[in-house]
Amino acid sequence: MLIARLIADPAGLETRLEAARADLDRAGMPVAMAGMLDFCGDVLQISLPHGDAAKLRSALERHFGPCDLLVGDREFEVPRLFVSDMDSTMIAQECIDELADFAGIKDRVAAITERAMRGELDFASALKERVGLLEGLEEAAVDTCLAERIEPSAGARTLVETLKSKGCRTVLVTGGFHHFADPVAAMLGFDHVLGNRLAVAGGRLTGELAGPISDAATKLATLEQERGLLGEGARVLATGDGANDIPMLEAADYGVAYRAKPKAREAADGWIEHGDLTGLLKLFDIPENEWIAG
Repeated sequence: MLIARLIADPAGLETRLEAARADLDRAGMPVAMAGMLDFCGDVLQISLPHGDAAKLRSALERHFGPCDLLVGDREFEVPRLFVSDMDSTMIAQECIDELADFAGIKDRVAAITERAMRGELDFASALKERVGLLEGLEEAAVDTCLAERIEPSAGARTLVETLKSKGCRTVLVTGGFHHFADPVAAMLGFDHVLGNRLAVAGGRLTGELAGPISDAATKLATLEQERGLLGEGARVLATGDGANDIPMLEAADYGVAYRAKPKAREAADGWIEHGDLTGLLKLFDIPENEWIAG
């Protein structure tokens, strides 16, 4: 069984549905329009008795993109665990890039960040290189950066607080830094947060990390550990945008890429590219009058 839910521009809906149906038919995944299409508000649901999820996502993206989309192999359930990346997912910025701007090296650091998020560089090596470039920067620059540069992604707080109101545990796990992640987690309402720690001496960054690196393996391990605490059958939602999010996106019941790099998008069960993060609430059929305003 395959179930797809999507949100897209409604213009030309019937024409685009017919084109998608023809594509799926050629791929050996016939869709009988009668009885297999349903609307939940502005969410279109398509159900197939069998098929290839990747081909279904591809066909729907081809004819409805940019869209918000999620494909599953069973009836959708509101998740009991939500694990999310921070930079360029729950917040609209890459913290290390913005912090590097205070050291006058944003372009240099941002170029490394982009390549790491695309999976072109080893994450740990790229992280150490970027942190090393920040050596000597005053720790107070972090507070200034937080106040002046860091903003939540649209819909982030509403998503987190609404999921919590439905009994979902929320965890922020980042390859970024606790200096940023702790206040961001508090601002958005996350229950728990993990990340890297910047070493500081004499009020300045030393250019090194304090403690083990939080990376793709950390994100996956956190997801699996938290899922284990909830017990069998707990559905897990994960969101992220970069290559180091891929293991947790693949491990989640619902792995959703948020305005993501190509490799992360390809690994996910769906994506948010049409609206903001509240699109996830719509995809899980949570009525808007039950949302907790951010």
